[in-house]
Amino acid sequence: MAEKFTVTFGSLPKNVDELKALPEASLSEPQFAAALFVAAVANFPNDREATYEMIDFLRGPRPLSAYDKSFIKDRFMDADYVPRSYFAGSSPENKYTPTEPYTITFETNPYSYDDEGYVKLWVRSSGADSPRDIVLRKQGSTGKYFLWEQHVLVGIRPCDDPWA
Repeated sequence: MAEKFTVTFGSLPKNVDELKALPEASLSEPQFAAALFVAAVANFPNDREATYEMIDFLRGPRPLSAYDKSFIKDRFMDADYVPRSYFAGSSPENKYTPTEPYTITFETNPYSYDDEGYVKLWVRSSGADSPRDIVLRKQGSTGKYFLWEQHVLVGIRPCDDPWA
C-alpha cells in the first residue's frame, strides 16, 4: 500500500544553522531528511559551500567526498532549476518557480521498505514523466534517517525560456 507524505517549508534554508533550526531537522521521519535534501540543494546556485554543509548534516556520519561535491556541482552546470521542480506549483512554463509555502510530496511503493534499515521514497518533478527516488538510511543508535542515495539531480525538461 502506497503512502504519501507532504512536507511544507515557509522558507528554504540558506545555511546549516537555518536548516538545523527547522523542526524537520530532527530527522525522525524519512520524509524529513528527503525534503531537507531537496530544500538544501535548491540553495546551491546561491551558496555552494553552505549547501555542501547542509548536505553533510543530512548525511550524518558519512560526509560528502570530493567526488560527491564534484557530482553535485556538475548537475548545476546547465540547469540550476532542477531542485525547484520538485516543489508544488513549479512547471517548465513558469521557469520552475514553486508556490509558497514550499510544499513537497513523497510517496512509497511496495518496494520502499525492502532493504532493512533503508527507506526509498519517490518524488515527482514537474519536469519529468516518472518519479525520482531518494534513499534514506536509519541509524540504529539514534533512530534518525540520513541521506544515503539520491536520484533527483538528473535532467528534466528545460524551461521554456532558454535564457532563464
